Amino acid sequence: MFTRNIRTGIVFSLLLAFVVMTAIAFYSDVPHMVAVVAHFRWAYLPLILGFTLFNYLWRFVKWQYYLRRLKIVLDWRRSLLIFLSGLSMAITPGKVGELLKSYLLRQATGAAISRTSPIIVAERLTDGIAMLGLAATGLVLYRFGWQILLLLLVLGTVGISLVQNRTLALSCLNMLERLPKLMRVTTAIRAFYESSYVLLQWRPLLLAIGIGVISWSGECVALYFVYTGLGIAASFDLFIKSVFILGVSSLIGSASGLPGGLGTADGSMIGLTRVLISPSATVGGAATLLIRLCTLWFGLALGVVALLAFRAVQRVEVPREDVVVVVVVDCEGNGYTKNNKLPVAEYPSGETPDLRSASANNGEKVNENAHHYSNL
Repeated sequence: MFTRNIRTGIVFSLLLAFVVMTAIAFYSDVPHMVAVVAHFRWAYLPLILGFTLFNYLWRFVKWQYYLRRLKIVLDWRRSLLIFLSGLSMAITPGKVGELLKSYLLRQATGAAISRTSPIIVAERLTDGIAMLGLAATGLVLYRFGWQILLLLLVLGTVGISLVQNRTLALSCLNMLERLPKLMRVTTAIRAFYESSYVLLQWRPLLLAIGIGVISWSGECVALYFVYTGLGIAASFDLFIKSVFILGVSSLIGSASGLPGGLGTADGSMIGLTRVLISPSATVGGAATLLIRLCTLWFGLALGVVALLAFRAVQRVEVPREDVVVVVVVDCEGNGYTKNNKLPVAEYPSGETPDLRSASANNGEKVNENAHHYSNL
């Protein structure tokens, strides 16, 4: 059901993206925009994509930090593929598709989704606060949209405070456990809360926000080079405006809940560009399409490649030497492994129980020559 909903969401998002891009093109006057893009300084393209990758690199650093906080051990190469795979879900409504990362983590490590999904929540929260900080650099100068930024900051602070109030949170969880209809999900809810509590403590929270400021500054610089590539004179003032425009438009796009902020982030960027950079709708539309192509759509393509690579790697079965499987043979000579109906007992290597005593306790005859096989 979840996969079907994600697939439906992606189809809807692609249709919405087509509508938004077409609307931007017509709003910007297609012939004039084509002429402006044709004269774009394409030598800046590697720089723009490079700063986008700079953003992903630091976000991956934060991802690794969160995994260590939750004591989830995973090879960094496979971890990188899982992290990048989440980018393929950037155009799902509310980015709910990024739960794909928790699903892939479960495949790779066995960690429950309820335990790892708070990482996605913490990422979105700390990225949002980081963007608020970046947008605040221009807020003093331009005094545009401060009400929205203040509202988002208040909501984020209230949410974090509630998570950190452990007494209140545990009391609520205990009340839920008394409700018969919710007893089946309270274990998952408790695991979700415990991970959230670990990730949103003030010290790791401030560190993650700092990493977020560094990472998202990369896309701000990318937008700066988009403007200069379109012929806007380079200056420190242009850089401050680029930081402010990207920060505010990204926050508005995230707050809208629309897939990838389609429509809302784009419209905000065009409007702010016309107010602060150039009154030309053509320049605003061209800048918006170029930066979205080099961030949102570039990331989505990178995510699809990473997802395909992860699936290819996951198909390669690598034996683990630290776990053995005990094959039990019943009195009729039938052996049972994990492919049979009866469950198999798995024990760390060197800690295999005495099969004779197990046989005596359970009243079953155990073959003394039972073999041990590595658990794949």
